[in-house]
Amino acid sequence: MITMSDDPRLNLARGALGAVRIVHDPTLPPRVLRLVDADGNEFFAKQHSERDRYLRELHAYLAWGTHLIGHVPRVAGRQDTTCTLLLTAVPGVRADTVAPGSPEEEQAHYEAGRVLGKLHHATSQPSTGAVGTELAQRLRNWITRADRAALISTVERDRLSHKGDVLANTRMDNAVCHLDYQPRNWLLGEVFGLCDFEHMRRDARIRDFARLEFRRWQAAPNLRTAFFAGYGQPLNDTEQRLLESFGAIEAVTALVRGHEQDDLALSAHGRTVLARLT
Repeated sequence: MITMSDDPRLNLARGALGAVRIVHDPTLPPRVLRLVDADGNEFFAKQHSERDRYLRELHAYLAWGTHLIGHVPRVAGRQDTTCTLLLTAVPGVRADTVAPGSPEEEQAHYEAGRVLGKLHHATSQPSTGAVGTELAQRLRNWITRADRAALISTVERDRLSHKGDVLANTRMDNAVCHLDYQPRNWLLGEVFGLCDFEHMRRDARIRDFARLEFRRWQAAPNLRTAFFAGYGQPLNDTEQRLLESFGAIEAVTALVRGHEQDDLALSAHGRTVLARLT
């Protein structure tokens, strides 16, 4: 059993910063510690249980964080053997704590669009068929998992498979994508901050809007308008239809993960999105 005295996160922080104290923060997952050094500077120490996610997040901060300087944390320390990162803190409050329907929420979506637009613009590549083929295969793998767990009907499986065929036959531009772009990962302060890069990779650019489209914008279309005003490039009809196809991935992954993690809210979200598709 690991105690605080031999916690890799604390050891990394103390080696890099000297004396630190832990700040209790119930909003953080258990694998993340919020820390303050002797000068009052805040940091986060995060240990990954999966090495590939650790390497992906480390690469994201080192390679792609350069496009978002001032908006994202910096790597203050790392320990590859324990898959642990020490990150500077971006000042601000999480955007999901802002009152729904408030002007602050709309402004947050505008800023979120503006900052994501910077990342996409800096890393965009021309349309190809390769991205759609890869996404289609990924969707089919999730469909198989959902089918084995008896989470979908024959009709639902066929409809999801049809969406996979659409993706496989669609050319789409790609960019470096956050892939968990939603208010819980946005920080509102003097500057707009962004965190949690463990899912970040090169993917279909439009897919970076899927979490917002299926989790918030349906109930508040003014937030979609604000977001794309900041992004500077609204979706055309073809891109909107493509975004609907990404709903298949959103639905089936939510169903499978909700089932595996016994997360009723995530399972319900998957059902809602699946109903919209079928």
